[in-house]
Amino acid sequence: MTQISTPADQGHKLTQISITCYQPKEGKEEELKALVKEHLPVLHQQQLVTARKAIVMEAKNGTIIEVFEWVSDDAIGKAHNNPAVQALWARFNELSDYVAPSILEECQHIFSGFRAID
Repeated sequence: MTQISTPADQGHKLTQISITCYQPKEGKEEELKALVKEHLPVLHQQQLVTARKAIVMEAKNGTIIEVFEWVSDDAIGKAHNNPAVQALWARFNELSDYVAPSILEECQHIFSGFRAID
């Protein structure tokens, strides 16, 4: 039987893909879209995310969905104690509410489609 090796088997840390949904507060849609563009550069500068490009999309109800890759589970914890990240997340809190993907109409279907945001 052939055994498939994983990154952990090869001595690499396991990364974690995150799906984050930001529901913009009224009148804050464009500011939120601009802020999302700043998110990964800050996380990357703090060495918390991989070089993988984020996927950013928009649901029919205006919710912005960002998919990105943390360098490890530990990086998520470090982000919660990082002043630069906390300052950025405070701005997200001013412009949006975090919501679960499950509330999105698109996620009620087997194949969920969203509008891409570059």
